[in-house]
Amino acid sequence: MKILASAFMSLSLFASAAAHAQTGSTATPLAASAQNTPTITITRSASEPSSQVPAEHMTGAVRVEPLFRAHDPSRVSGGKVTFEPGARTAWHTHPLGQALIVTAGTGWIQQWGGPIEEIRQGDVVWIPPGAKHWHGGTANTSMTHIAIQEQLDGETVEWMEKVSGEQYGNLRPASGGVTGGTKEPSAAQKLFGDFDPKLAELTDNVLYGDVWERPGLSKRDRSLITVAGLIALNRPEQLRSHLQLARKNGVTKDEVVEVITQLAFYAGWPSAVNAIAIAKEVFQ
Repeated sequence: MKILASAFMSLSLFASAAAHAQTGSTATPLAASAQNTPTITITRSASEPSSQVPAEHMTGAVRVEPLFRAHDPSRVSGGKVTFEPGARTAWHTHPLGQALIVTAGTGWIQQWGGPIEEIRQGDVVWIPPGAKHWHGGTANTSMTHIAIQEQLDGETVEWMEKVSGEQYGNLRPASGGVTGGTKEPSAAQKLFGDFDPKLAELTDNVLYGDVWERPGLSKRDRSLITVAGLIALNRPEQLRSHLQLARKNGVTKDEVVEVITQLAFYAGWPSAVNAIAIAKEVFQ
């Protein structure tokens, strides 16, 4: 646990690559043309295993995958961090700031004294030096980002108190979500709640309130499984809404494309073609 905590701390949020790369890196140096000439290094995708981070500075399930460590004279390191729904960092600062690149899902970030801001796939966030803040998944969606930061005297982060459940639960993003204390109707309520309120209630409370909240699978994995099932059954209307949900839960366009291609050989070409058309609408 101490080794893992050390690796995670050196990443700043999240420069854990530094410790890991020094002791077991699978990076491959390219041949140099002259003796003592620094060599280009390639670290293959997924060659550095991800790890569940310690709970000391986190709330909920958070995984970090080292990407690159600081190489002298550079002091910059980076890693890929995934937050499950409801997971977030503690309050913290970075001595020289930090850049976040959101690669999947939807998350929240808040600076001390300011509103929660919603961040989505493709957004780039700059956190100034010394700015007290936290970031993580939303209450209902996971989020993955790449974190890049620079060391100052060997340190990349200063951790502070955790974000309380009251702080996290009572605030809403300035760019969307529930506002004014009024709960937005669910998708089931909008779709058929006026015609069959009991079915909408069961959908919300049993399917999404119970089954989707079971800890055995992440919401991202549940979305991927559900999407695959709807593609195989050729259910285009349900597929559209579940692709939208899958995107919020961190499923990427490339993953959906691979699922459709795979299922074309098992569920049939018409099902795959219909799914592609809907996926293009959702991910464009």
